Amino acid sequence: MSVDIDPSIMEMIEECYFETVEEALGAGHTKLVAHKEGVTGASMLLASMSDMEDEEAKQAIVALNLRPGKTGAQ
Repeated sequence: MSVDIDPSIMEMIEECYFETVEEALGAGHTKLVAHKEGVTGASMLLASMSDMEDEEAKQAIVALNLRPGKTGAQ
């Protein structure tokens, strides 16, 4: 899935994802749980800032291939 996301929104999405992951890891969650929480948070942000439905936004975030420990979209 390829979605054209405005660079300023992309920056907010990445920040949301990585901050959520760090908070989850800091709370003692596994990397998998932290990743899932990051995806959920970032997809909620994307859905709220676009015309995307929740599932479409989640698929767009998953397609970005963000992972705990990585920085920036690939």
